[in-house]
Amino acid sequence: MEARFDLFANEIALKFAKRFAGAGLVIQQSPLPRSTQELVSLRASQINGCGHCVDMHTKEAEAAGESAVRLHLVATWREATVFTEAERAALALAEEGTRLGDAHHGVSDETWDRVREHYDDDRTAALVALVALINAANRLAVIVHQKGGSYEPGMFAHALEGVEGVHGER
Repeated sequence: MEARFDLFANEIALKFAKRFAGAGLVIQQSPLPRSTQELVSLRASQINGCGHCVDMHTKEAEAAGESAVRLHLVATWREATVFTEAERAALALAEEGTRLGDAHHGVSDETWDRVREHYDDDRTAALVALVALINAANRLAVIVHQKGGSYEPGMFAHALEGVEGVHGER
């Protein structure tokens, strides 16, 4: 199946994508560890069935030095021994923040307390913003049938060159 719409070929969609990337840059430049950012993005994308974002975040994480073992086990993180307690808290938040419609209480107090045990205010703010942003990105890609498989590390940053603060780094 072909993509329904090229978000980078339309003027309005491209303007939105650049502003969206600017919001993402705030998170990328935050003190939240890059590995945590990629793991959270990967897990939310798996839940949302977003092949494009799973492809992107897996490859970006690999390029940043993340191990294949950890990437393969993100979907089953509760049953794996390779994640820290802080990463487990972040992954729980990602899941509960992604599955809002599945739980009438949203993010549980237990998960929130675990996040706050491991993350200060700046890292918590970045983590909450990341969960919201990756869910929005997943919805954009799924709506237009943007497929996974052809992403190369750095491709997204390259597509958005000219956005203030984005110079090919991710």
